[in-house]
Amino acid sequence: MSLSYFLQRTFQLFLIVFIAITINFLLPRMIPGDPIESALATKIAVSGNVSVDVQAVAEAYRAKFGLDQPLWKQYLNYWNDILHFEFGVSLVNFPETVISKIRSALPWTLTLLVVATLIAFVLGSLAGALLAWPRTPILFHVLISPFMLLSTIPFFLLGIILLSVFAVEWGILPAGGGFSPTLIRGFNIATIWDMVEHSILPGLSLVLGSLGAWALGMRALMISVLGEDYVSFAEAKGLPPSRIFFWYGMRNALLPQVTQLALVLGSIFGGTVLVEAIFSYPGVGTLLFSAIAGKDYFVIQGIVLMLILALAVSLFVIDLIYPLLDPRIRYND
Repeated sequence: MSLSYFLQRTFQLFLIVFIAITINFLLPRMIPGDPIESALATKIAVSGNVSVDVQAVAEAYRAKFGLDQPLWKQYLNYWNDILHFEFGVSLVNFPETVISKIRSALPWTLTLLVVATLIAFVLGSLAGALLAWPRTPILFHVLISPFMLLSTIPFFLLGIILLSVFAVEWGILPAGGGFSPTLIRGFNIATIWDMVEHSILPGLSLVLGSLGAWALGMRALMISVLGEDYVSFAEAKGLPPSRIFFWYGMRNALLPQVTQLALVLGSIFGGTVLVEAIFSYPGVGTLLFSAIAGKDYFVIQGIVLMLILALAVSLFVIDLIYPLLDPRIRYND
């Protein structure tokens, strides 16, 4: 990889981040309604206090959060906060900071969604490659068909079905949350097992809902690769079928799948908002859902900013490691 290519991709990365952050700043301010009054209405509804002068308090809040300033000045303040890794405070849960809310929700999302996505990617890619492999038994094609059908069902709808069957009807798995309300959390087997139990249903809805899509994509790629001359040459040399399948087939067909994986992992913070909301899972998706419902500007901006950075960096890294995945790719001057 040449230095000029690296500098070019780095410049594109910063340009994309700059444009995306600017859009991220403008979009929440285009939401109808007043975020301050909405936050105050939420607080009043929770506390039951109806004697509050909403208008006067709203003006004080606007001055405190800088929302009474011109838009250009808010924009400069926004960039200043980003450069100092400060995303403001929650309007609904004042004085809790946005970064503290994200920090508490992020481990739940990473643990659940990254593991579920990687499991679906590995199993789906292997299943798709086997579907295209001529020596695969017919029975395997029959067994994998239901998973293809499940990929047509949205994640949240599949989550509702799993919830009604395993939690409501059979009662063998928790209905929601990240852990039992009576659990005294600690670094022990009981805590780990309780959290795993609560993550099975949301994780299973993600795996089952995406496994078929990974398999279909890999099957199409594998079919095109098996028709290449180097595969025919490997077969003519008498190489073992397993080596041809993994080294000549899957390895060369996997590159577009890895690109898709980078996109999925990069958008993982906001891609399954409804799944986390359905299961009341204490992750970033649920936090974003509640922030949108409460018009909590700064929380929305903080989460979307993380999504932007994760997606841009993941694509940047994948583009740089392409030559390691496929030796045919070289970046020259």
